[in-house]
Amino acid sequence: MEDDKRPELSENSLKVLERRYLKKDDRGKIVETPEGLFRRVAHAIAEPDKNYGHPAEEIKEIEDKFYDMMYKLEFMPNSPTLMNAGRPLGQLSACFVLPIDDSMESIFDAVKHTALIHKSGGGTGFAFSRLRPRDSVVASTSGVASGPISFMRVINSATEAVKQGGTRRGANMGILRVDHLDILDFISCKDDLSELTNFNISVAITDAFMRAVDAGGKYELIDPRTGSVHMKDGKPAYLNAREVLDKIIDHAHKTGEPGVMFIDRMNEGNPVSKIGLYESTNPCGEQPLLPYESCNLGSINLSKMVRAVVDFSAPRELSRYEIDWEKLDKLVRLSVHFLDNVIEANKYPLPEIDYHTKQNRKIGLGLMGWADFLILLGIPYNSEEALELAERLMSRIKNVGHDESQRLASKRGVFPDWERSIFFRDGVGSRMRNSTVTTIAPTGTISIIASCSSGVEPLFAISYVRTVMDKTRMLEVNPYFERIAKSRGFYSQELMEKIAQSNSIMEFEEIPDDVKRIFVTSHDVSPEWHVRMQAAFQKYTDNAVSKTINLPNEASVDDVRTAYMLAYKLGCKGITIYRDGSRAEQVLSTGATAKGAEPGKTETTARVKDRPETLTGITQKIKTGYGNLYVTVNMLDGKPFEIFAQIGKSGYSTMADTEAICRLISLTLRSGVPVEMVIEQLKGIGGSSPVFGNGGLISSIPDAIAQVLHKHFGNGRKIEKELDLSEEFCPDCKARIEHDGGCLVCRSCGYSKC
Repeated sequence: MEDDKRPELSENSLKVLERRYLKKDDRGKIVETPEGLFRRVAHAIAEPDKNYGHPAEEIKEIEDKFYDMMYKLEFMPNSPTLMNAGRPLGQLSACFVLPIDDSMESIFDAVKHTALIHKSGGGTGFAFSRLRPRDSVVASTSGVASGPISFMRVINSATEAVKQGGTRRGANMGILRVDHLDILDFISCKDDLSELTNFNISVAITDAFMRAVDAGGKYELIDPRTGSVHMKDGKPAYLNAREVLDKIIDHAHKTGEPGVMFIDRMNEGNPVSKIGLYESTNPCGEQPLLPYESCNLGSINLSKMVRAVVDFSAPRELSRYEIDWEKLDKLVRLSVHFLDNVIEANKYPLPEIDYHTKQNRKIGLGLMGWADFLILLGIPYNSEEALELAERLMSRIKNVGHDESQRLASKRGVFPDWERSIFFRDGVGSRMRNSTVTTIAPTGTISIIASCSSGVEPLFAISYVRTVMDKTRMLEVNPYFERIAKSRGFYSQELMEKIAQSNSIMEFEEIPDDVKRIFVTSHDVSPEWHVRMQAAFQKYTDNAVSKTINLPNEASVDDVRTAYMLAYKLGCKGITIYRDGSRAEQVLSTGATAKGAEPGKTETTARVKDRPETLTGITQKIKTGYGNLYVTVNMLDGKPFEIFAQIGKSGYSTMADTEAICRLISLTLRSGVPVEMVIEQLKGIGGSSPVFGNGGLISSIPDAIAQVLHKHFGNGRKIEKELDLSEEFCPDCKARIEHDGGCLVCRSCGYSKC
């Protein structure tokens, strides 16, 4: 493959690569092309073949194959591999699990190790179940323990302080067993969405708990120090199982958290349970790992695994495709080879991680483009045909992937813990190079690069507005839908803009029914179909399936309960739900339903605070291109409450505009909008007379007001945090955020919270 030929990257793909992946020099100038990135990665990941006696010409051949599958957008490794392969940092894994035992030494070792991992671009998972509960006695000091949640806050603060590798934000998973004494506090620990902002949380639910739910009975709480039933006043401590599950479901309905992992089912699929049991997963929940293990992931783009069927009797736009099984098989084998090589090429952030990762050599080959794949095959997402295909497809990938792992083992040797694994039986068995082969992860930014739908999710939207870097708003339409709409004659700019305002096309009479049938979105898919799709893929996935059960805003608590119970019944290893708009509601209502509001509804009308008779304030003079601007900010409880500005020696129109700006800012501040958000909206607005003054460029009167507010009240670090509270809009470009496989992803600019 010649490197001077451009890969078929969309404009959005190029923007994401430029912003987050391509190498830059010390001045921030991009010094790498997309094809240069793919060549860099391919070369670095082919290098380990030298360790197994391959001659130089064979290594170059495998490098070209690795390059080719990325160049053609058929396969993408996880983001750290794209960012760091062939570069000095060299940390290539996305997923890590760190142990936390019941000692200060272990806890603060975990804090230190978390910082190192986040700095290198990885995410971390923790089980806090070994920590003694809040208010229990600490014998060595005669004090009382502060409990798991307090130490989650410590790790959260450490994550806040470390921006991952300059390109990714820190992400953590916090897990607590349902039989821990602090479980009720844990379930509600993210009710305040300004707390634990760098954590996803999940409850580890046992089979015993689910049996108690089914029976309508109680279950016992376990003392993590002894592993025995906790005794209180000489009696066993217990909780009502249904009441606890109801609390989990109620909070998930309100905020999307906590999620649930079925811990015993996770361990049923643990290939090395003789070594240790799973207690935690990576931040998105699809990769259970033992302490100090890491896993590298990669995904096959299913939209590239089809071939057109020539049908001269059918209209061109309805030409059907069929699955190219032979192409898929070859790509699965090449991807397993690639991911196994990543284990060797990786520069691990800790020696313990290096050792434990290589003992079991877990890899996670997954999928993306599933919704596109179904569209090309003419199959609705929410159909029995789609479920049957999901099982058939994943069974094929698992079987071929395991066969390739066995082939690699015959050349390179089995993973070191093989004899203590499920693959070893009576001195014989399947000689595997990798203890796990398949994982279905959220594909966030790599699916944007590959211009395909994310993971195994349905389409999030048919059309949406994208804000590019210069704040220009552009309409993005699903390319398959656009092609059919133009061919069938119902395409119009007006219709596409109307669709962008909706979560579904089902109510648009202009669109033919056969097209609606295929182009279903997440909001057209009922909770049952979401869960059934996850279960279909889980049946043939070694690790777990990361998928968000997206629910409409009007979904009830019972809808959430149905999803949870069905997930357990159908064999899922965990479940994450998100009800559209629920976190925004929490922010607008300050975590509670407004008094007097209709039950089940949240008050969303901003309350404008009354002005006290007396306020104190500050006045600052600032130079602008229109003359000196005098800005007065009055405060209430130390926070800006209203603003006035006077511009000298300028026309009436400028004075009127300045007064209008200040009135609107004052209304905004009195309505409780954080000042950081006001600053973010005003700063950098251009004008016809920019000037240098006050230590920098002042572009306009709004920009000057923003600089005054920032000087006295602003803290740039808070801007992103405030915007993250609702987790509805991207903190980078303000576009709509997708809740995807336990992660948050912006398909407009590539922002990802994991």
